[in-house]
Amino acid sequence: MCGIVGLYLKNDKFENSLGELFEPMLISMTDRGPDSAGFAIYGDEVGEGWVKLTLRHPDEDYRWEELSDNLSASLGCEIKWMQNANVVVLKINTNESSARRALAELDADVLILSAGSSIEILKEVGLPENIASKFNLSGMKGSHIIGHTRMATESAVTMEGSHPFSTGSDLCLVHNGSLSNHNRLRDTLKREGITFETENDSEVAAGYLTWRLNQGDSLKVALENALKDLDGFFTFTIGTKDGFAVMRDPIACKPAVLAETDDYVAMASEYQALVSLPGIENAKVWEPEPATFYVWERK
Repeated sequence: MCGIVGLYLKNDKFENSLGELFEPMLISMTDRGPDSAGFAIYGDEVGEGWVKLTLRHPDEDYRWEELSDNLSASLGCEIKWMQNANVVVLKINTNESSARRALAELDADVLILSAGSSIEILKEVGLPENIASKFNLSGMKGSHIIGHTRMATESAVTMEGSHPFSTGSDLCLVHNGSLSNHNRLRDTLKREGITFETENDSEVAAGYLTWRLNQGDSLKVALENALKDLDGFFTFTIGTKDGFAVMRDPIACKPAVLAETDDYVAMASEYQALVSLPGIENAKVWEPEPATFYVWERK
């Protein structure tokens, strides 16, 4: 059992308070997932020719400034960086593949949690309230955010095994449920060049969507294919740079609720996660249908 929550802003007047609105949503899912928690937030987008990476290292006292200087010298480009607890966000004036290659050469122990132009992923083992406090979630700004609280069932309680999972540029996914064909699908995706950091079945779902998008699918077409190719029980919430999507499997045994107003779209495993949102009493509220996906994207 896990808890998933998401908030997509239709009105940019709330962007400065996105984290403040989202924090009580995440914490309300503690009973569904006390082992670990995390979130992916979209905002503070870098311009063309830049890439934004969220990085972590096993050493709590890692010298990020030194890494940034060495990386800048190696790539011959400008780098901006910001530390948030034990995680660092780098903005690098180069492409993603060059940045990944240079990082691997400088320190193979640096873990890339996310890459793209907008996304930042922050996650940790522990209670959601503690993780929200650690990363100052309530003070964060952005356009949309998805989060997850985990009660581990099929793999160990580790930071790497916590959600969200990102396996492509500005793409992430949180999942409540379990996939039955993830081992076979993982092997197929590896042959297609998709890499994985864990044995978690949810990471396979994220990798599958990355593969479909790399093949030229739109998000909607990728989700249509996912309904055909993914076996098991699942409610997914998916984030991309421009969008936010929710999808349930054909049986729909994992709970989910959606709420929409003129200002936002919100989703959660339980309605209690939505009660603190402004105007929720006047929102359109419904349960997502089985074998159906819902997509909101910026034009």
